[in-house]
Amino acid sequence: MAKRADGDSSTVKEARPPVIVWNKERERFETEDKEAFLQYHLRDVGLVAAAANRSDNPEQQKRKGAAVVMDMVHTYVPRSKRGMGLAALLCDAAFAHAQCHSMLVIPTCSYISDTYLPRNPAWNSLVCNGEPKSSM
Repeated sequence: MAKRADGDSSTVKEARPPVIVWNKERERFETEDKEAFLQYHLRDVGLVAAAANRSDNPEQQKRKGAAVVMDMVHTYVPRSKRGMGLAALLCDAAFAHAQCHSMLVIPTCSYISDTYLPRNPAWNSLVCNGEPKSSM
């Protein structure tokens, strides 16, 4: 247990980090309470293999045999839970999942493309450059 910041000797209950759950049936990663989520759609690899063949990125060349591409279409965090880093945790889980399953990613969601990826450039090797474009 931690001591309060104001010097009070009473203890503060440690907050546990939010748990992110993969909901395969609904094609999303979500918080345990299902209020915050990252929605994705899995897409056929036919066009992805063609895009990977045109890529100069060696990581994409290795992944061209992947079965699917993950189109990350929407990230949602309710107002009451914003500022807690939940969107980034949802993205962390989704990108780790894509990596573990040898999938490329289409970052359709503006939060992912404009905020998350610039802050987490290590994941850029999973981004599908060129075709296919999002179906959204």
